Amino acid sequence: MKPTFAVWLRNDFRLHDQPSIQKALEAASAYDGQVILFFHLHPNFIQEIDLHHDYFFQTLQQFRHQCAKSSLHVHIIYGDNETAFTTLTRQLSELKTVFYGKDYTPFGLKRDQEVSTFLSNKGIDTVPLDGSHLLQPDEVLKEDGTPYKVFTPYYRQWARQTKPSLINTNINELRSQYKNRDSIDLQGENFFETEILAMCRSEWQGLGENTALKRLEQFLDERISHYDESRNLPSIAGTSRLSPYIKTGSLSVQKIFHAVSDQLDTSGKGADTYLKELAWRDFYAMIYYHYPNTKNQEYQEKYRSIRWSSDKQLLEKWKAGKTGFPIVDAGMRQLNEIGWMHNRLRMVTASFLSKDYLIDWRLGEEYFSKKLIDYDEASNVGGWQWAASVGTDAVPYFRVFNPTRQAERFDPDGKFIKKYVPELVDVPESMIHKLSKMTDEMQVKANCQLGKDYPHPTVDHSLQRKKAISLFKGEDDE
Repeated sequence: MKPTFAVWLRNDFRLHDQPSIQKALEAASAYDGQVILFFHLHPNFIQEIDLHHDYFFQTLQQFRHQCAKSSLHVHIIYGDNETAFTTLTRQLSELKTVFYGKDYTPFGLKRDQEVSTFLSNKGIDTVPLDGSHLLQPDEVLKEDGTPYKVFTPYYRQWARQTKPSLINTNINELRSQYKNRDSIDLQGENFFETEILAMCRSEWQGLGENTALKRLEQFLDERISHYDESRNLPSIAGTSRLSPYIKTGSLSVQKIFHAVSDQLDTSGKGADTYLKELAWRDFYAMIYYHYPNTKNQEYQEKYRSIRWSSDKQLLEKWKAGKTGFPIVDAGMRQLNEIGWMHNRLRMVTASFLSKDYLIDWRLGEEYFSKKLIDYDEASNVGGWQWAASVGTDAVPYFRVFNPTRQAERFDPDGKFIKKYVPELVDVPESMIHKLSKMTDEMQVKANCQLGKDYPHPTVDHSLQRKKAISLFKGEDDE
């Protein structure tokens, strides 16, 4: 029997610029072997199918369909680590090596170590490969070998280092060396296709690699030149909207980096600003890798004793977009509706939960983890700790976003607000940011009675700002 070289797919659902596939193909060519692709459906992934997992699993299935068109069957193995990989090794007695992209999350590191040990005991090699980041968490460190704590010096070194080049895989060669066989775990595949996908009820537009490449091209043609200015305006298509494709690996971050870098001469500040966003992603991955406890613990030790609120009633109002602050509510409703939220509003809504409601930032991070289709654990944890002023290089605790001023600045005509908060659609533009000043007559004319059709503000921002500052100063004992 020919030796088999397997590709363990994670969040890299693409055929091009995919290091694991390329390395497996090279090994198969060198040893006259065969390649096989599989995905491990871990029970932890299916405890709750919300928007995040809905999008992920539908992207996986779309990739399986894409591969099937090239006669490549993507196998599903189901179960905990030992159960799933016992099935794999029993069905593939000729398995020689498993290639996979590195996962730096605490769960991923633990899982990969367990599986590597399990396979090693059976004489099977595992080869972890770079690919999900431009620079790995241990590649950009200070001279003394310790991690950076501030983004700016990190970025200076990040920008100087050479980024990985693109990989060109011959799909015809992959097809010719692919191992065609019956399902490795028929029961697991049936479970995924009948039960898991049945719980995925959203109708997503534009899943997968081909659409991702088109979206990248569209971003470069239409938005990159003014990205530095338009990215803060939620009412217009000013961002790349590539993050869901980065999350699922339908588009490699290397592909994006090189495509944007080629635009530096023509797109200037817009392209440079976008590259910094990619650097922030690597920065937060580095922080999370070196400080894995930050998902549940403040990075700054001095703030670990803060007595956050866990007010369930207010938390539910925040989740539902019924806080009485239009820009906050619009952002949360966008998240609940499409599984994505404009980055400016991620900061606004996170600041509101932690600084206006004084609610534990971990509860907000957990909610985002269920809803965001582009959920990146390291970036989300880093972003929430930034907004709550407890993380590395975070916004100072005394800087509390004023939701009304944020709305006036970034949604001046209320166009975005009205899109996601239809109760306010007939409110005059001149009053959209000062609802409390609307007379009874104006409310009737706008078909919006405050306190009935749309809630009054659930808190007094100026008062809550003072409370937040006192909380951080440790002066909240009264």
